[in-house]
This record gives sequence, structure tokens and C-alpha cells, in this order.
Amino acid sequence: MVEDSTDNPLTLRLGHEELIIRRRYEVISIINDFFIAIWFLLGSILFLYPEYERMAIWMFIIGSFQFLIRPTVRLISHIHVKRIPASNWES
Repeated sequence: MVEDSTDNPLTLRLGHEELIIRRRYEVISIINDFFIAIWFLLGSILFLYPEYERMAIWMFIIGSFQFLIRPTVRLISHIHVKRIPASNWES
């Protein structure tokens, strides 16, 4: 049976606490979505002030670029390459 390493939790130790992240690709996608929302919200607010229009445009460009990250993360989560130990392919 092949073990699916994409569902293995990522555990980070923080002193006496542990942060356990399951389904890490989904978590990355959610974090990316939060940043997209932040860039577009800030860009929209900055457009209310003409002196910040250029910065607002850059916020929209950054948010739009992050829209490219979303399908990339989804694709990576479905196509997971795992190294096969040499002992399994030498026979």
C-alpha cells in the first residue's frame, strides 16, 4: 500500500505547545485567499484617495498575481511526486 504523504500532518513545536497542520495544501490555499482579500480590500480603500491611486493599482496587481497561485496550489496538491526508495526499483 502506498502512503499518501500529502495528508501527513505538519507539526511545529512552539515551546511546550505543538501546532499541527493537516491538509497543508488546503491551508496554503486558504492563507493565499486571505491575502488576496486583503490586497483587494486595501486597493479599494486606497482608490478613494487620489494620491494613493498608484499604490492601489499595485495592490490589485499583487492580488491578481495571487489568483495564479490558487490553481497552482490545487494542482500541486493533486500531483504529488514522491521519491521511491532505491530498494524498490532495483529488483
